[in-house]
Amino acid sequence: MGHFLGVYIFLFYILSPVNGDYLIEGLRNIQKRSTEKPLDDIEVYSIDINCKVISRFAHNVITSRAVNRANISKEAFFDVDLPKSAFITNFSMIIDGVTYAGVIKEKEVAKKQYEKAVSRGQTAGLVRASGRKTEKFTVSVNVASQSKVNFELIYEEMLKRHFGKYEMFIKVQPKTLVKNYQIEVDLHEPQGISFLDAQASFVTNDLLPAIKTSFSGEKGHVSFKPTIDQQRSCANCLTTLLNGDFTVTYNVNKESPGNIQIVNGYFVHFFAPSELTGVPKNVIYVVDKSGSMWYRKMQQTRESLIKILTDTAECDYINFILFDHEITVWKDSLVKATPENLKEAKQYVNSIDYGGLTNINDPLLKAVELLNKAHESKQVPERSVSLIILLTDGEANRGESNPARIQENVKKAIQGKYTLYTLGFGHGVDYAFLEKLALENSGIARRIYEDSDAALQLEGFYREIANPTLLDIEMQYPENAIADLTQNNFKHYFEGDEIVVAGRLIDNDLNSFIVDVKAEGAEKSLKYTETVQVHEKDDVQKQQEYIFGDFTERLWAYLTIQQLLEKRIYADPSEKANLTAQALDLSLKFNFVTPLTSMIVTKPEEKEKESETLIADKFVDGQGQAYSSVNVPSSSVNTLSSASQSYNYQLPAPSNWVDSDPHFVINVPNKKDALCFNIQEESGVVLNLIEDQDLGIAVNGELIGNKKTDNNVISNETYFGRLGIVNREIKMGMELTTEKITILNRKKRETFTWKKQISVNYEGFNLIINKKKNVIVSFGEGATFVIILHEVWKDHPLHRAFLGFYTLDDHKFSKGVHGLLGQFFHGINYEISNVHKTDDPEKPDATMKVKNKMLTVTRGVQKDYSGNLLTGNKVPCWFVHSNGEGLIDGSHKDYIVPDIFSIA
Repeated sequence: MGHFLGVYIFLFYILSPVNGDYLIEGLRNIQKRSTEKPLDDIEVYSIDINCKVISRFAHNVITSRAVNRANISKEAFFDVDLPKSAFITNFSMIIDGVTYAGVIKEKEVAKKQYEKAVSRGQTAGLVRASGRKTEKFTVSVNVASQSKVNFELIYEEMLKRHFGKYEMFIKVQPKTLVKNYQIEVDLHEPQGISFLDAQASFVTNDLLPAIKTSFSGEKGHVSFKPTIDQQRSCANCLTTLLNGDFTVTYNVNKESPGNIQIVNGYFVHFFAPSELTGVPKNVIYVVDKSGSMWYRKMQQTRESLIKILTDTAECDYINFILFDHEITVWKDSLVKATPENLKEAKQYVNSIDYGGLTNINDPLLKAVELLNKAHESKQVPERSVSLIILLTDGEANRGESNPARIQENVKKAIQGKYTLYTLGFGHGVDYAFLEKLALENSGIARRIYEDSDAALQLEGFYREIANPTLLDIEMQYPENAIADLTQNNFKHYFEGDEIVVAGRLIDNDLNSFIVDVKAEGAEKSLKYTETVQVHEKDDVQKQQEYIFGDFTERLWAYLTIQQLLEKRIYADPSEKANLTAQALDLSLKFNFVTPLTSMIVTKPEEKEKESETLIADKFVDGQGQAYSSVNVPSSSVNTLSSASQSYNYQLPAPSNWVDSDPHFVINVPNKKDALCFNIQEESGVVLNLIEDQDLGIAVNGELIGNKKTDNNVISNETYFGRLGIVNREIKMGMELTTEKITILNRKKRETFTWKKQISVNYEGFNLIINKKKNVIVSFGEGATFVIILHEVWKDHPLHRAFLGFYTLDDHKFSKGVHGLLGQFFHGINYEISNVHKTDDPEKPDATMKVKNKMLTVTRGVQKDYSGNLLTGNKVPCWFVHSNGEGLIDGSHKDYIVPDIFSIA
């Protein structure tokens, strides 16, 4: 559960300058060639990840270099995942010696410039949510023939201490063999480095020598420089082995509880006492068992709670409150965690079953009541930590359902005496509500992702707060000598954590800097004193040649902005304006992309085109999600609920889709190619497109035919006229026709038309209707679909309106996912050989080896309508004849199901 420094993903796709697709038309991209010397491609020849860390503050520079060796211009993408807690400080592109740099401005100023760009039909990008701990930065640029482009992104972040160690996590995924690929990490810790290690999830015996680590005294170094041959997935493969996690872990010497760094008039104080007796905990687990916690979530909740109980110390006190629309209390009072009581508690947890709707207000107030009773009657130790841990996957919809009133009620009841932690399970939760609820009561909110390791996520959170060792920590600094102090009072200190305080020195004549730390321990009050000789320390630091000399000032600004933004979440309106102004001023002064600022990048295009504008906005968890290529005014990115506004979506490239007659298209990124096939069946037949029994998600489509002609001859063309999407886990069904969208959410039924712009959030999924264009359905991260509406003019003599189905993100699905599209979600291996001409020179035949079969395939073109609804974009593909026989598992008739809501 360490803090992650950086996740980097570099994707460089080759796009046709005519249609903007991820595939090159013609035969050039189907011939094997050396990736080291591409003849008609953009070659990514260098990726350099350089991280410099001093006193936990990381300055990261990501540089990628590419050259376009083709005879025509190509579009290159720079796509990088970075930590959600990081702030971008700079982005630039160098093209033919000309630098195009980003400029950070106030969000409102950037918004006006952005809206001006949108009015000219230009594109925009942004930093958006990507994964659990990351958000994505994306930019693309046209690169002229025989020209080079350099991308450089800089961001900064403070590493936090978890379980006694600092961790830097790098997602290595270059997508191609890279001549010069390297990761360099330089560490400088004035306390001295006691441990340093680097590991990679994809490492092999051949790759192991490419990882080098060394440390001595205050400095450490890690490098990873794999050669081309070491990167290959096999001896003669053109595919890369570099796909996974690269992790650097280190620790510092702990000669004393605290460490103070003073540079250029700013100080940073790190406080992490060790070898202390643990303080007993009084924990009440408030657990949601409403209907939306059905099956998998409840299984994972039971599993994690049993593991947490196993690790509970005998000196602790516990209780459980379960809730749906009603509440159930395990014991009338808190009980000591004796072996007998823990055994009974595990039996109780095992019996938890899901039930009705969600009442959050009453169980929280009941938890406070139980803690008040325990303290008043002295059932629990006087020196102990009292915690309430709320786990829920939905919004309050029974009892008191107004979030503001729930927050007011809970804050009034707790009165600062106890700490409330809120865990939001999945994406159906009102995360902004949970975050404010926790922050107002000295706690934190954490999102638990609906993945196979959800139980481990819950256990990992518990480990972070499992062992409190100090209470009521107060950090005291020299009076009249400092200013602009960050937070210096803390309710708890947990073993393995670290408290960091920063400030500015205003007494230039100060010789010594004395810090007193007062706290309550398990048995008595404690006091720590740290003394630093200011001028002597400055002299030492000059000799040490710090990696970047102003790190204390930037770390102070980073901490201050983070804390101001956090206070804004629960501040009164009158105070919120002042906090906003302070955070904005610092963001602009120190060049940070924060929720209050945006970075504007003007990128060059072909000579006859105007330059385009990219807006990089900081994603804020709990405020919705936007796509990285969306022409939406920046003021509306997170609030797409207005039915009166019109938005022009330019969707990211789909992975697989089915559209038109119906044509199935399977994108194969690692070959920069696609496969396609048709399904010929009668009108009224329902085909299974996706089925994942593990996730309980299925997508089915019903075929419709054209109208009868005047001579009563029926065209044999069929299309999808009705789609059904079902999610068994959240008890949801969705029916989409060319006229309406109907949501069946448990017993609730809602119907929408295609005539309005609507965005709504449900428990477990999000829905966006883009007026008369498309519908975007998302089940959290990793499962996003787009349904496109193809309209025809009224009273058309032959054709009917129909639907197209596209997958934008499918990485969430399990290995067992199936269906005509679903079976390809985790890739398909094939080889093309014997390409030869036919009667149609534009449609050569070839031999495809796939699934141990040899098939005759034909080069063809299908259309992707996700970017251009009117004309579509041409996508070249290898067409598999006879209803995809040999490519799909079994026969196409195996995919015929009884109705659109069928799921095994």
